[in-house]
Amino acid sequence: MPESPLTHLEGLNPEQLEAARHFEGPILVLAGAGSGKTRVLTARVCQLVREHGVAPDRVLAVTFTNKAAGEMRERIGRLLGSAPAGMWVGTFHAVGARLLRRHADRLGFDRAFSIFDADQALRLVKSVQESLGMDPKRWSPKAIRGEISNAKNQLIDAKTFVERNEGTFDIFLKNVARVFPEYQKALEQQNAFDFDDLLTKPVDLLDTAPELLARYRERFAFVLVDEYQDTNRAQFRFVELLSGGHRNLMVVGDDDQSIYRWRGADIRNILDFEQAFPGARIVRLEQNYRSTQVILDAANVVISQNVERKGKTLFTERAGGELVTLMETLDESDEARWIVQEIEVRVRDTPTLSHRSCAVLYRTNAQARALEDAFRRAGVPYQVVGSVRFYERREIQDVLSYLRLISNPRDEGAFERAVNYPRRGIGLTSLEHLRRWAAEQGMSLLDAATRSDEILDLRAAGSQGLRSFADLIQRYSVRAAQASIGELLEELIEELDLVRHLQDEGPEGEDRARNVAELIAGAIDFDASLVEDREPDAAGSEEGADRFTELDLFLQQVALVADVDRLDPNAETATLMTLHNAKGLEFPLVFIAGMEEGLFPLARAYDEPAALEEERRLFYVGITRAEDKLSLSWARQRRRAGELTFNIQSSFLEALPPELVEARRTERLNVHAYSLPHRSGPRAYESRRESGGESSGESRETHFEPEPEYAMNQDSPRFVKGERVVHNTFGSGAVVEISGFGRDLKVTVDFDQVGRKKLLLRYAALERDWP
Repeated sequence: MPESPLTHLEGLNPEQLEAARHFEGPILVLAGAGSGKTRVLTARVCQLVREHGVAPDRVLAVTFTNKAAGEMRERIGRLLGSAPAGMWVGTFHAVGARLLRRHADRLGFDRAFSIFDADQALRLVKSVQESLGMDPKRWSPKAIRGEISNAKNQLIDAKTFVERNEGTFDIFLKNVARVFPEYQKALEQQNAFDFDDLLTKPVDLLDTAPELLARYRERFAFVLVDEYQDTNRAQFRFVELLSGGHRNLMVVGDDDQSIYRWRGADIRNILDFEQAFPGARIVRLEQNYRSTQVILDAANVVISQNVERKGKTLFTERAGGELVTLMETLDESDEARWIVQEIEVRVRDTPTLSHRSCAVLYRTNAQARALEDAFRRAGVPYQVVGSVRFYERREIQDVLSYLRLISNPRDEGAFERAVNYPRRGIGLTSLEHLRRWAAEQGMSLLDAATRSDEILDLRAAGSQGLRSFADLIQRYSVRAAQASIGELLEELIEELDLVRHLQDEGPEGEDRARNVAELIAGAIDFDASLVEDREPDAAGSEEGADRFTELDLFLQQVALVADVDRLDPNAETATLMTLHNAKGLEFPLVFIAGMEEGLFPLARAYDEPAALEEERRLFYVGITRAEDKLSLSWARQRRRAGELTFNIQSSFLEALPPELVEARRTERLNVHAYSLPHRSGPRAYESRRESGGESSGESRETHFEPEPEYAMNQDSPRFVKGERVVHNTFGSGAVVEISGFGRDLKVTVDFDQVGRKKLLLRYAALERDWP
């Protein structure tokens, strides 16, 4: 039975109601952490449909994760009483891929294109480097790929990038300018897009085809965007184009949770929303429905230190709450042991808690090793988000290479991987002959394989193996148009006898065979989820009709799945993940490990105020994941990159008022503290041991005393204005200004290659540039 007409508005607070009832024109909803933004988005869609008679297929809702898209569609369907037929709900990448599936031919691509994931794109960059005679060991393919990605996110194409860097003295950028055009050409030859293309190519499409833009503006009369603070230039332009005619744009976001600057996100998109969309209404959602007031007070005071923000203060009806624990530990092993022990005590003593109630967050993936060791030793169940991804496992990639080649016969990376797995007696020499002949004939490797008997240098066995492989791919290409992806995959794996080949590898092979079985299960489950993606073009165009196969859609989903989408919320395990991966999640108990200066915030963040503010926003995100209890920990010493470092507390902790914090130290630290070197910086809280035992073998503290400011180490170099210096990243430059004192001494350097930078001297590792 459909719910009553106004159910979608019931229970909303005044600010949520204001946002949900907004009809036409631009609106920015500043949604604080845990403020119910998903409810507002779904209520707004239901309001448009029920109260204003807007057809669901006139609405486009863009999210940042597949999980969020699925939840939104499900909630809307539940409130409306039926699925919102024709409504597009998806991530920016998924929406972009869907547009390209319809119109890729306008850009010179076949609609059955491949989507190259990060690993495939990296392999292609390396291949291009080798073809240009550029040593991948000297010039990192990952760094070059990153620079290309940054350019694309700024809507800078290969031609423009080359023109902009024609006169540069930066050798790295010169090399990127050599690789970028060839990389893009190789993608086109293989009928493939990388992740960034899924954002930039739809913009190209709409920018260069006025009639197509008009059609989609008419189709999507209302555009809603979630997590707007994390949009980059390409995403901003996409939204601007689609909403440019009617201006019926709702964006929901939190400038205090903008944490993806490193991958192109521009916080100015949300900060300057009113300038980009004049007359926009602003609604602030500040009531939090997740955390205790103690946790929110800590979050509010931390983020108030930032300058670049709209400003809001979170509050809740959950008054009080446990104090924030700040645990000082000896080293990373001691820290991990304490976290595991604390989880076990809490789960044992609190009937409402289980292991899945607990999350351990950290700044860098390298921190996970010590934590995993401690969980394993204690026998505490855990899952790691962001470890080796399911779809990146060797056996899964091997199977997917067949599917990619069946879908897109021009995918050379897929051909190279699949052709000899399982082995067919096709040697490296045979493959080299095939590549050379295909290049001479101007055809794909698969097309060349079908005519392998024409390759004079090829032996009979190699020729037969290639023809047999090509026949198999062609048969399954025909089958893909008739069968479900589940049937197709089962038949393919059975014909390849893949399970037996894997089981022959021993115990490891058994695990791999189980992973392949899991892939088949996922493909079978996928069958029932495709109806929403199969629709005629509402604008009446035959060109735009969804005619791609289940195989195409399955590969698209696999390519776009994120780490957090594979998180099992029902698993009875504690969750370990980076702070970035924790975005959008919540847990009753949250531990943030590694609260040390130079680790969190990262040392390099001190080179730029904007980077330091982003680190602080990341801390804010971590704090606001906690519902009932927040624990912070740091280690006096930690092994990083093979070296033992001696640490001070993170400067972020200095903002926390003593009345919100319970400072403690581990028993192991008490025993070994005398042997540690004295710290050279301030600490927000000084732990002092009280007499008497404590639970979990730890000492509880009640007294806080800030340490005095220490001067710079006397061995630190002293620089003067005009002096030439060298930085290991930025190169040579001249000192133009010196400011601050002690640990806050800053040096402004005019670098020859990268321009002016202000650096914190204690982290900059500057050296004199001796003549």
